[in-house]
Amino acid sequence: MKIDAHQHFWKFDPVRDAWIDDSMQIIRRDFLPQDLKPILNENNIDGCIAVQADQSETETDFLLDCATQNTFVKGVVGWLDLRTENVEERLAHYSKNTLFKGVRHIVQAEANDFMLGKDFQNGIGKLAPFNLTYDILIFPPQIEDAIALVNKFPNQKFVVDHIAKPYIKSGEIEEWKTKMTELAKAQNVFCKVSGMVTEADLKHWKISDFNPYLDVVFNAFGIDRILYGSDWPVCLLAAQYQEQLHIVQNYVKDFSKEEQSKVFGLNAVKFYNL
Repeated sequence: MKIDAHQHFWKFDPVRDAWIDDSMQIIRRDFLPQDLKPILNENNIDGCIAVQADQSETETDFLLDCATQNTFVKGVVGWLDLRTENVEERLAHYSKNTLFKGVRHIVQAEANDFMLGKDFQNGIGKLAPFNLTYDILIFPPQIEDAIALVNKFPNQKFVVDHIAKPYIKSGEIEEWKTKMTELAKAQNVFCKVSGMVTEADLKHWKISDFNPYLDVVFNAFGIDRILYGSDWPVCLLAAQYQEQLHIVQNYVKDFSKEEQSKVFGLNAVKFYNL
C-alpha cells in the first residue's frame, strides 16, 4: 500500500487561515478530499494521512468527517489541547474513532522551550495508553528541545515533520545535521521526508538541492523509520504534486523494491497503525 503520510484539507477562512498571506494566492482557496483523490490516483498512491492545520477541536472534527466520508483518507493527525487538565478525557473521546491516529501542535510558532513545559509534557504522557502518535513540527533551533522530549518518553511514538525544516534555500546544513543525527538515536522517533520544497528557493529549486539533506535523514533514521509525505496543498507554493514526489522517488531509485515500499507506505502503515 502506497501512503502519502502528510497532507492537509481546509475550507479557506481568511481570518482563521491568516498564515496564508497574499504571497500565497495559489493556496488561498478550499482544498478538499475530492481535490486530492484524482491526484493520488494519477500518482498511484492508495491513501493518505490528513494532518491538522488549525489548532482547534473543530479542525479535528472536520478532518475526521473527511476521513469517514472518504476511504482513501486512512487516518487523521488532529489537534487537541495537550496542556488542558481534562486532556485524558478529550483523548478518550477522540480515540473512540479508529481513524484518529495521533496529535500535532504547531510548535514551530511557539517559544523554544514550549515542549519542555510541564502541562505539555503531561499531555504527551497521556498519548501512549491510547496508542496515539505525536507529530513534531519544529524549526531547527527547537531540535534540542525535541531531543529532550523524545528521550523523556521512550515508549511514545514520535515523527518529525518536514525533516525539521532545515534552511535549504541558504544551504545551511551542519548544525541541523548534528542535531538531527542526535535526535535519530532515539528509536521511538520517525521522520517524514515532506515539506522540503517550501524550505528551498520556491521558484528556482533543483533536485540536487535536496540530496545532502536526504543523505542526513536516511543515514540517521535508516530505511525503517522514514515516511514519505507531500505536504499538499502547501507544496503548491513551490511544486506540483508530481514534482515534489519525484524528488524522493529520484533519491530512492536505486534502493531495493522492499526499501522503496517502506518509504512510500509500509512505514506509515506501521507508524500510524493503519
